Amino acid sequence: MSDVRYPFTAIVGMADLRLGLLLNAVSPAVGGVLVRGEKGTAKSTMVRALAGLLPSIAAVDGCRFACDPAAPDPACPDGAHDGADETHRPARLVELPVGVSEDRIVGSLDLERALAEGVKAYEPGLLARAHRGVLYIDEVNLLQDHVVDLLLDAAAMGRSYVEREGVSVRHAARFLLVGTMNPEEGELRPQLLDRFGLTVEIAATREPAERAEVVRRRLAYDADPAGFAARFAEDERALAGRITAARELLPEVELTDTALRQITAVCAAFEVDGLRADIVMARTAVALAAWAGRTQVLEEDVRKAAQLALPHRRRRNPFDAPGLDEEQLERTLEEHAGPEEPEPAERPSEGEQPGEGPEGSGPEDDGPGPDGGGPDGGGGAPAPADTPDGSAAAGPEPQAPAEPEAVPQQGRGGAPQTAPVAAGEPYRTRLFKVEGTGKGAQGRRSPAETDGGHTIRARRPQGRLARLHLSATLRAAAPHQVARGRDSRALLLQKDDFREQVRQGRESNLVLFLVDASGSMAARQRMTAVKGAVLSLLMDAYQRRDKIGMITFRGASAELALPPTSSVEVGAARLESLPTGGRTPLAAGLLRAHEVLRVERMRDPHRRPLLVVVTDGRATGSRDAVARSHQAAGLFTAQGVASVVLDCEAGPVRLGLARTLAVRLGATAVTLDELRAEGVASLVRDNRANRATPTRKAA
Repeated sequence: MSDVRYPFTAIVGMADLRLGLLLNAVSPAVGGVLVRGEKGTAKSTMVRALAGLLPSIAAVDGCRFACDPAAPDPACPDGAHDGADETHRPARLVELPVGVSEDRIVGSLDLERALAEGVKAYEPGLLARAHRGVLYIDEVNLLQDHVVDLLLDAAAMGRSYVEREGVSVRHAARFLLVGTMNPEEGELRPQLLDRFGLTVEIAATREPAERAEVVRRRLAYDADPAGFAARFAEDERALAGRITAARELLPEVELTDTALRQITAVCAAFEVDGLRADIVMARTAVALAAWAGRTQVLEEDVRKAAQLALPHRRRRNPFDAPGLDEEQLERTLEEHAGPEEPEPAERPSEGEQPGEGPEGSGPEDDGPGPDGGGPDGGGGAPAPADTPDGSAAAGPEPQAPAEPEAVPQQGRGGAPQTAPVAAGEPYRTRLFKVEGTGKGAQGRRSPAETDGGHTIRARRPQGRLARLHLSATLRAAAPHQVARGRDSRALLLQKDDFREQVRQGRESNLVLFLVDASGSMAARQRMTAVKGAVLSLLMDAYQRRDKIGMITFRGASAELALPPTSSVEVGAARLESLPTGGRTPLAAGLLRAHEVLRVERMRDPHRRPLLVVVTDGRATGSRDAVARSHQAAGLFTAQGVASVVLDCEAGPVRLGLARTLAVRLGATAVTLDELRAEGVASLVRDNRANRATPTRKAA
């Protein structure tokens, strides 16, 4: 890989992303930007290119925390910097790997030196390295929640705190925070989304000419990175100069009462939680005005700030897609607009190109766009070009004759199917967990050894000592003090004396849904209730940070409808479109589930599975269908796979087939009514009352 970065100004399109990054470069107080988009859309390329545009910084020579010589941090762990020499260097780009530990982020104390030598030996982490630079988190949605919380806390406060065994270290940590994520791989919790200042949604353009220009430039860069970068060197210098000019202008920008009233009115109209959105919008609008070379915030700045700062704050549950009602935004801005004022004159900014407005993101790309000029930057599909102006041709389209609703359609393998029905409203479910203690990724479902949680025992360090168990270390060293010649109050420690904490918290699991979509489940009211139950379990998996997968079986086979993923949104979408009808190949579904779990066990041996079988227990397709399904269930029992059977049998006459399957699986069996958390509480109260009644009679 070449050391020459791809030029920022060479990236085609994606104007919103460029603007969001540049606004944070002008004013890091905006709070960073979260980039959401499909894979292969140059998210990482653009973030890395941004670092090359940032002005160089002056730092105290030898300071590991990049203190500014003009205003050094008085609490810097490297001590006072009065009269220290200074050095100049480019702003750093620090990339955070997905599997990073908390100690690597905030730094750690050398506990061995602290105990053996009595010194505070602190090793700075990535937050110290990112100070006054860019902290880039690729696939931020795959990080542990507590790690994301830690990063966002530091970004909000501008300071990092390290507390280890009674020793406290703190240092400045101000940086431009950029996170990227692919929503198909899982969402961030709304509480974490809210901590990012801006969010930008991107997708690859569907315009052939623009796609061709992207490929052309990438091939040119791969063939000669230095030569390609030289072509855009002048544009890069001009854009870097404009960033510097906007930073200098920022303190002079006035946020008028009218603009502030519009900001608060918009946030209230969209019912966003808390006041962080109002503050972020205000900072963004000011940065937009400075970027445009103005000293006053205008309505267009407020509008663009809302489009960048509010969509991700509109989510109310895991299945809501981020978005903003543009008509409601315009209506609110118009209702709270003040009297018309003369537009302030724009101050020319260094490197500004002709034709750039407040939404510009640097020198114009010379690549073709959807309209034959510059790229549109939206990354979305262009309007159909059926007419000269690109609009779709007018006129009614021929309508296909409507089919009677009762006529079944032909589905997979020729099996009849009925149209999908909507899911019922989700509700809070009872907790299902895997018994025993695991070692999987930190989550909220089953007991496991984790980095967090409470201490349950001590052990010899496995690798680098991270969490010292002080009392166990002292107990291990005490018997050897005389033999080691101890003649003072200092404790003589050796490497073998150290013990680390083993903590127990909770892990996330792989929840694999096996859903019966056969004809016996096809009654509309029944399937609505079943889908509502599965949707509720999906929401529970989201809240507990599980991975999920879904297998459906109907007709003659089973289908992996959703390979294991962290995206419950995709699972909910697949569930919504699930058709029903045909025979019930229960054995095929169980065998397919066994194969999926076998493959996942090789990929991630520490993530324990939880199988959720949603069925009425019927099995058809052959004379021995029930026996074959029981034989397949024995495979899970032999491997100790935790299972739950959601009994969907209904009607006055019940065969109890799902309960029998649960026995074969060694699983917990629950009905749709028992799945609800409040239903479980009622059952417990009833059971307690029933047990208490005979006691009173006997008395």
